[in-house]
Amino acid sequence: MAARAHEREAAGARRLRRDVSLIGLVFFSLGSIIGSGWLFGALTASQIAGPAALIAWIIGAVVMLILAFIHAEIGSMYPVAGGSARYPHFTFGSMVGFASGWITWVGAVTVAPIEVEAAIQYASNYLPGLTSTASGVTVLTGTGIVVAGVLMLVFTILNIMGVSWLAKSNNAIMAWKVAVPFLAVIVLIVLSFNASNFTASGGFMPFGFQSVLSAVSTGGIIFAYQGFEQAIQLGGEGSNPQRNIPIAIIGSMIIGVILYILLQVAFIGALTPHELSHGWAKLSFEGLAGPFAGIATAVGAGWLAVLLYIDAVISPGGTGLIYTGSSSRLSFSLARNGYIPEIFGLLSTRGVPVVSIIFSFIIGMFMFLPFPGWQELVGFITSATVMGYATAPLAFGALRRRQPEHPRPFRLPAGGVLAPVAFIIANLVIYWTGWEVDWKLFVAILFGFALLGVARITNQERAPLDWRGSLWLWPYLAGMAVISYLGTFGGGSGILPFGWDILVVALFSLAIYTLAMRVCLTPEEIRHHIDVAREELQEEERELAV
Repeated sequence: MAARAHEREAAGARRLRRDVSLIGLVFFSLGSIIGSGWLFGALTASQIAGPAALIAWIIGAVVMLILAFIHAEIGSMYPVAGGSARYPHFTFGSMVGFASGWITWVGAVTVAPIEVEAAIQYASNYLPGLTSTASGVTVLTGTGIVVAGVLMLVFTILNIMGVSWLAKSNNAIMAWKVAVPFLAVIVLIVLSFNASNFTASGGFMPFGFQSVLSAVSTGGIIFAYQGFEQAIQLGGEGSNPQRNIPIAIIGSMIIGVILYILLQVAFIGALTPHELSHGWAKLSFEGLAGPFAGIATAVGAGWLAVLLYIDAVISPGGTGLIYTGSSSRLSFSLARNGYIPEIFGLLSTRGVPVVSIIFSFIIGMFMFLPFPGWQELVGFITSATVMGYATAPLAFGALRRRQPEHPRPFRLPAGGVLAPVAFIIANLVIYWTGWEVDWKLFVAILFGFALLGVARITNQERAPLDWRGSLWLWPYLAGMAVISYLGTFGGGSGILPFGWDILVVALFSLAIYTLAMRVCLTPEEIRHHIDVAREELQEEERELAV
């Protein structure tokens, strides 16, 4: 009897501990929302849309809040670690689960490079030669890329060693990350606010409404708002998750929306007429590579500029370090599920997925070649991340259909209407990113399917791929690629005129949503996938524990 009791105690100790508080969940989500996006989002959105960037931030807020509400319901239903990447697997099977997981990995693995670019661009104000600027766009020089490689290597080494100290200091880091941008808003509005800027150089909307929509995707707005799902990723470790996950998701989003709109107002108001003399697209001022620090210096708040330069190292550095680990964890899970070659699932003696970490480093380094600056890379991350988000409304609809009686601690009002609406607007954001970015994303997705093929050939144990549940996936990916190519955004052919293109995306999305609801798994299959996933997660946590 004593031996059995000891075995039960040991098994309990190996389970995920639900000791992350509500504040901890809010800080994890809010800390991801407030990353390098606040350092550059106001500048890039202004260059694309002028003062109408404010409208873009509001549109982006509506988009992300709807998606956040969708995530809140399913996150409260199934609070499991890594949940947001697993819900499509629960509802549509292994093939869709792989595709969703791979797309999520593509979005995550590119975060470390963009955070490194953010830190270097700010540092170039006091370490010249790291960046160059042309037509208001800042990119890394050869020297800057070398420095970026060194920083990426540091992230990699620290993750291989295991960095438990980072998690322990998370709350202090998050408090800093939240306080500094709010302080910047207050100081800039008090010291320099020119209301006339909101109608200067071509009026409030100098480039038309299409530029506003483009700013949502390529101006860093969606990128800035993303990260609310971190509370779901920690769902297996949160205390009272059914209550706390929805509060953390929605609460962090509301705080982020308020902050980013205030930052845009403060940025536009702090500019001088001279800095707008060449128009919004060619906005230029001293310290452009680190816009908020440059403006703080110009208005006489040198002490604030110092804080911003410090923050430009702490915030992106901490986020890059975390995402290097989280992206490797995603590829580790994909390998353990038999989706990509087994080598990516190997653990070191320290209990970390060393091959996956090194792979994340290699892919991250490659990202500097086609995307040598923050503004170049932000559109790619936006498109990949939102495509991952787009599967959540489908999973939401499938769970409403197949598990209508399952307890929902947070139930979204009018969810049956909002789910297809959320799928439509997610696809619109992907489309607004433009063909020049989207084609690279589709190539990355094809590369993932190639890895899946290799894994299916080399792995001895191969789980069924649930082909019927993926019948919507193939026309969805092909259709989005065709529409992006035919459209008018970001290098598209222009065959599909502006206005009609939005209607086409909406109708196409509704067709895919309807098909997905018809082929989703049965209630019994969904329960089976959930049970298997929980067992796999606990096994992974035991192996990854250091």
